[in-house]
Amino acid sequence: MYNILQKLHSGWAYLALLLLLLAVVNAILGFTSKKEFTSKDRKIALFALIGTHTQLLIGLILYFVSPLGKASLGQMSNAALRLTSLEHPLVNLIAIVLITIGWSKHKKLINSEAKFKTFAIFYSLGLVLILSRIPWNLWF
Repeated sequence: MYNILQKLHSGWAYLALLLLLLAVVNAILGFTSKKEFTSKDRKIALFALIGTHTQLLIGLILYFVSPLGKASLGQMSNAALRLTSLEHPLVNLIAIVLITIGWSKHKKLINSEAKFKTFAIFYSLGLVLILSRIPWNLWF
């Protein structure tokens, strides 16, 4: 089960990152070009939100069945174990909270420019945090 979850978590990460990158680029382009916020823009942001939340759920399940997850917590002297047991889950959780805040804030806004700006800020922060804590050595 662990191997299946690990492969699913790694594979889904590509999709989640692609969706999040697409949402960030769309938000920045929408903000800078001052275009109207449409249902297409909302769906792009929603798919990025769903992709990252799905990744979080898979990651949380993996965290509790993985030998590199909860069982390694507290071994701060080993950088690789610290990354997989503490930094990766914590920073990615913060990133997904920021993405969720961006989604929630946009619903209260009326102005298209403000919606794009909100997505650009919160989704970009989430993307940067996620990219900063990916265990790249396990990917390649």
